[in-house]
Amino acid sequence: MATTADFKNGLCLEYNGDLYIITEFQHVKPGKGPAFVRTKLKNIKTGKVIDNTFNAGVKVTTARVEQRPHQFLYKDDMGYTFMDTNTFEQVILEEKMVPFADLLKDGQEVTILFHAETETPLTCEIPPFVELMITYTEPGIKGDTATNASKAAIVETGATIQVPLFINQDELIKVDTRTYTYAERVK
Repeated sequence: MATTADFKNGLCLEYNGDLYIITEFQHVKPGKGPAFVRTKLKNIKTGKVIDNTFNAGVKVTTARVEQRPHQFLYKDDMGYTFMDTNTFEQVILEEKMVPFADLLKDGQEVTILFHAETETPLTCEIPPFVELMITYTEPGIKGDTATNASKAAIVETGATIQVPLFINQDELIKVDTRTYTYAERVK
C-alpha cells in the first residue's frame, strides 16, 4: 500500500481492477478545501491514458513490476518470441502486447515489463530509436527541396516511414519509435 505522498512517475498501481502506470502527477493545495492529487494514468494492457484525481492521503494498492532485457528472435503463428538475455528463457507475446511490432527486426533488444507476483508478461517496450535500412523509395528530384517535403520509404521490416526527399534506397536511417517518424541518417 502507498499513499498519494508516495506518487512518482513510473509507479505502478492497481486501480479499478487493472494495472496503471503514473505518467504525470501534480499535488494541488487550493486555498479553500482539502488538498488533492491530479494524475495521468496509463493502462499497461491497452495503453489508454486516463485522468484521475485522488484526495490527498488516500491509500492505493501498488503493484510490483520488473523490467527485464530481452532479444527479439522471430514471429510465427503463436506470436512474437523473445529471449531473456540473462537466463536465455523464451517468452511468447501476442501481437497486441507488442506496440510498433512492424519496426522490430531479428536480434532487436527490447524491454519486457513483468508483473512480479504472478511472473506474467504485461507489455513490450522497444527502444526510442531503431536503425533500419531502406529497401525501397522513389528517387528524389534534384532542386525539389525548397519546402519541407517528404516521401514514403519502405524499411527492411516492411514498415512505411515518411522520409525527406534526399534519402535514397539502401541508406541506413534512425526511426523514432515513439512518433513513428524519421529522425536522422546514420553515417
